[in-house]
Amino acid sequence: MLIMSDLLAIALSFLYVFAVLGAAEVLRRALELPVEFTRKVVHVAVGMWAFGTVALFSSRWAAMVPPLAFVVLNYISYRRGTFAAMETGEKSNLGTVYFPLAFAAMIALFFEVSRSLVVLTLMPMTWGDAFAAVLGRRFGRHRYTVFGATRSLEGSAAMFVFAWLSVMLSALVFGMSPERALGMGLALAFVSTLAEALSVRGLDNLLVPAACAVVGWLLRSWAM
Repeated sequence: MLIMSDLLAIALSFLYVFAVLGAAEVLRRALELPVEFTRKVVHVAVGMWAFGTVALFSSRWAAMVPPLAFVVLNYISYRRGTFAAMETGEKSNLGTVYFPLAFAAMIALFFEVSRSLVVLTLMPMTWGDAFAAVLGRRFGRHRYTVFGATRSLEGSAAMFVFAWLSVMLSALVFGMSPERALGMGLALAFVSTLAEALSVRGLDNLLVPAACAVVGWLLRSWAM
């Protein structure tokens, strides 16, 4: 049975995400920003709600309600273009559906084991992938192709750097020692960069958190 604090947390989660979507759409129209940019803004802002999730919810099952709901809502948007600020129109890319699914999976795996791992396993996808796309598209000169998907070394470097920074800083917020925060950051940055390089058609939204979950689980006793 949901308690009042969890019901409030669910309401705040929906309010936050819809506010992000609304703000992104306003920016897209007012500043004529490309969808690829506003899509990444939404991606980062929603990923950062991992902190709100572990802070506000008391129940793992209640915490999973908003991301699972957005699996459905984002699929509807993918088919109908409901949330224009995050839809590219690429019918082969279900990344916006996969990300909340991965969010829910990290909650299911780690909420009652170590709430910090919920956040740490999502940070590489939240920050690393966003900057890999933006900087890779802007500065990418050295291209490589894996499984038919073309990326750049510059984009992969951005993925590594921002995954490392986001994990390390988040680990410090949760009280991890600087040395272990550095080690956790490097480990998750390495595996997430590799997973992102091998992913196609938005599957990085699943494979990057999955790879981070495996490494985070293996390192949990050492790091915590």
